[in-house]
Formats: sequence, structure tokens, C-alpha cells
Amino acid sequence: MFREMRRKRQALLPEEIQAVLNRGTSGVLALSGDNDYPYAVPISYVYDGEKLYFHCAKSGHKLDAVRRNKKASFCVIDQDRIIPEEYTSYFRSVIVFGQIQIIENEDEKRIAIEKLAVKYAPLDNEIGREKAIERDWKSLCMLEMTIDHMTGKEAIELIKSK
Repeated sequence: MFREMRRKRQALLPEEIQAVLNRGTSGVLALSGDNDYPYAVPISYVYDGEKLYFHCAKSGHKLDAVRRNKKASFCVIDQDRIIPEEYTSYFRSVIVFGQIQIIENEDEKRIAIEKLAVKYAPLDNEIGREKAIERDWKSLCMLEMTIDHMTGKEAIELIKSK
């Protein structure tokens, strides 16, 4: 169903893919947008080891696209160091393919936003997170991406240096 990576030697191991997703702070979510144009939007996220979660407003292009087609991809760039003298970059990235949905259940939505809050404000306490969540709760929408396939790749030069 999904294509095999052409340069298999550059493929990241599953634990390396997970490390990239855990380390990353943003990525690009790609959806099927208006008039069949791809719609790719930079977005914050959290990965819990099984699924990806995103927050957004309760209306807009992103939600319209999700309602139209649940298939999505999400890309995180972990490294992109330009090496001018070699005419290349030392890169490491991950692409996730899956099905995305709007979380309708209030309890599930609360669990998802708490995961996001812990990731982006790890030093805050439970009371601080609760206040921040409550402040924006009415306008908050959470998306959940169930993962169908993940792939990661890095520059051959990074493999040689391991």
C-alpha cells in the first residue's frame, strides 16, 4: 500500500523515528484542500507513542479539509544542516501517513490537550495547565491522527558518523 523507500540504507529505525517525533516541536500537516489543491500547514503537535494530536480553531480551512478527506500526512524535520562545500545537506526527517479526525468526545479532547500542554509547558504545574486549558476551552478543537505508516530518512553522511 505504501511505497518502499528507494534508499533503504538511509532509513531510520523505528526507535529513531519515534525519537524524532518526540523531539520535534512542529511539523507540516498535509491535507487535501480546496479545489483538490494540497493544503500543507505548519503546526505544533504531540506524539504519545501511538497517535499524533494537533490543536486548532473550531472552523477554518484545516477542519474543512479534514471533514472532506481524513487521509493526511505529517512531516517533521529533525535536522537540516547545509554543507556548502559538499553541495548537500545533512538531514534527518520523518513522514507519517494516517487518518485524521476531529475529537468530538469531551473527555478524549481533554486528555489530548493535556498531552499537548505537558509537552509545551513541561515546567508548569497541574493548576497552571488547568487554567490555560480552561481559558481557551470553548474555542478549542483537537485533532487525532491514527498512524497507518511511518518512515524516516537521514543523510548518508550521518549514518557514516554513527
